[in-house]
Amino acid sequence: MSNARKSPTFTPREVVGELDRYIVGQNAAKRAVAIALRNRWRRQQVSEDLRDEIHPKNIIMIGPTGVGKTEIARRLAKLAQAPFVKVEASKFTEVGYVGRDVESMVRDLVESAIALVRDEEMERVRARAIENAEDRLAQLLSGQAPASRPTGGMGFMAPPPPPPAAPRLSDTERDKLRAQLRAGTLDDQEVELETSEGGSPTFLRNFSGQGMEEIGVNLQDLFKNMPGMSRSRRRKVRAPEAFKLLEQEEAARLVDTERVNREALVRAEHSGIVFIDEIDKIASREGGGKGAGPDVSREGVQRDILPIVEGSTVNTKYGQVKTDHMLFIAAGAFHVSKPSDLIPELQGRFPIRVELEPLSGEDLVRILREPRNSLLRQYTALLDTEGVHLDFSDEAVLEIARIAQGVNERTENIGARRLHTVLERLLDDVSFSASEQGPRTLFIDAAYVRERLASVVQDEDLSRYIL
Repeated sequence: MSNARKSPTFTPREVVGELDRYIVGQNAAKRAVAIALRNRWRRQQVSEDLRDEIHPKNIIMIGPTGVGKTEIARRLAKLAQAPFVKVEASKFTEVGYVGRDVESMVRDLVESAIALVRDEEMERVRARAIENAEDRLAQLLSGQAPASRPTGGMGFMAPPPPPPAAPRLSDTERDKLRAQLRAGTLDDQEVELETSEGGSPTFLRNFSGQGMEEIGVNLQDLFKNMPGMSRSRRRKVRAPEAFKLLEQEEAARLVDTERVNREALVRAEHSGIVFIDEIDKIASREGGGKGAGPDVSREGVQRDILPIVEGSTVNTKYGQVKTDHMLFIAAGAFHVSKPSDLIPELQGRFPIRVELEPLSGEDLVRILREPRNSLLRQYTALLDTEGVHLDFSDEAVLEIARIAQGVNERTENIGARRLHTVLERLLDDVSFSASEQGPRTLFIDAAYVRERLASVVQDEDLSRYIL
């Protein structure tokens, strides 16, 4: 299975080009992650005896909030089809204290890899799953079959005797029902299905704190397979919903879970990307008197993170995972502290440092217009579903960016995220009434922007809360 699907390979220039489609500016950070991604491909081409000695060059991004640090890492992982997890360093506590332990970031990455590989496998078997689901649904609609595959008794009482074997549909009858299903003529028909109810025993939901996460997930798996712990119920559903449920069940049955787990572990070890945000929050504060108070706890977390980044083996419910070849990207604003306030050993594990520039007014204009997922395109598409077409003039875009930049300068600078709050306020009325007014075109110019936002922008205290 590992050889059946290869990750796409991109040159660094191609990676930067792809990132440019979604992220404005920040070329230094884009180049750094592009080289890191290409080095993974290069490592696979060298001789096997040297391959294990080549470790990723981890990256630390330094820059204010809202300038694209997280988005760069997320887009890189999507581009590489790699498992990705984002964690916040401030949520971790050192060993012996209540909170999340640092190894949970690796377990979260493995879960991401499992989901990624399972989705790929589900897509691979989708055609067969659809065919099997159609067969079962046709059999159910004919009233000649039980609503679920036999799974054996899962309660404390003996399972009921199986129903008498039902005659199978002939090929002609099955093809006729299939044609009716695809044409939608049976959409109003109802069938009875047995569906499982998710969730875990109530007492397992109370597991938390240091060392409890892994215990909790393993106990959950254990109790799930014990008599009386598997819950299911029979209910009537319409044919389209029944088809979706049956397709999911058939796809899950066709996927080899053991192979998925094995491939996911390999993918996590060699392609995984861990994004550690807010790493500045665990740095000792400059002039804060190291060795006492909160700095002790911050340094403890750093020392717990260090072996994960250096390369260690972490136990997960799917097996042991080595972190030696995972790519770690850390990020922080470093307003109060600076990277040199991290312990020297951790600094040495992030040899590549890139600074992301604060966004200018021109950058905000480009963010509104240029990316494939630009905010103006998103809001226009949302309201198009109600028949309301938004038409922004160039002057309106400039005015939106100017207001966002002004609020960032007067209050807290949250970068491009300010555009979200400004646009929400600007389009509040039309978003609320769009479903009642019917199809129309709303032309938004600079005057409209100023009129809608004037009262909030002029009142600095009010803009702190609303914008």
